[in-house]
Amino acid sequence: MTEKLKSMVDPSLPKRRTRRRSKGRKKNLYFTVVHEEAIVDYCKSSSFKERTRLYETLIQPALDQMVDKIILTYKFNRLPNIDCLRDDCKVWLTTVLHKYDPNKGSKAFSYFSVITKNWFIHQTKVNSKKMKREISFESIRGELEQAKLHVGHEYELKREEDEFWDRFGFEIKTWEIDDMRTNDEKVYKAIIILFENANDIEIFNKKAVYFYLREITGLSTKQIVSSLNKFKVRYRWFKQDWDSGKI
Repeated sequence: MTEKLKSMVDPSLPKRRTRRRSKGRKKNLYFTVVHEEAIVDYCKSSSFKERTRLYETLIQPALDQMVDKIILTYKFNRLPNIDCLRDDCKVWLTTVLHKYDPNKGSKAFSYFSVITKNWFIHQTKVNSKKMKREISFESIRGELEQAKLHVGHEYELKREEDEFWDRFGFEIKTWEIDDMRTNDEKVYKAIIILFENANDIEIFNKKAVYFYLREITGLSTKQIVSSLNKFKVRYRWFKQDWDSGKI
């Protein structure tokens, strides 16, 4: 006795639920056998009128939807100029439509899907290289701008330094020598000589300066230092006026 009959005889028994098969959703097949055959007929035909009819009525709508699906499936819509690329790809497919050969064993849908995907992959690589070039160019331009600013800054500092020493060289010539001691006067005149011939002196460091002062004055280093300490006071006064803008 089946369970159905048992339940009819004994109502207390639980009834077995029967599962209903859910009807699967029908896929929206935009690329069917009809479109496959249309492409094959297109490739075989030599009639412009027939090719135009097949392309406009069947082939173009199917290829357009195929391109849109591939763009969404493989995330090509992230490309910055995807709208232009989408149109370019659809136009490009018309130029290679005649190259399809059904004798090679591949279906038209598979053939054009692969070449469409590869076309967008190539565009992705082109876009990536372009972005790298732009980033590289921006980086180089930024470095050049920094170098330009650095050179400009160094030029300003050099010009300000030259102006400072030119002005100081003029300033020391105005100092009175009447109240100077003999050694101070010798050092003072030696300093002026060094200023006037600064461009002809190859080595101009602290040791070299003392060497030149000893040679010019005939004084010892101790005597020169004693006189220089007096002139340093006047130098500090001059620098303070220069930094404050009084000069």
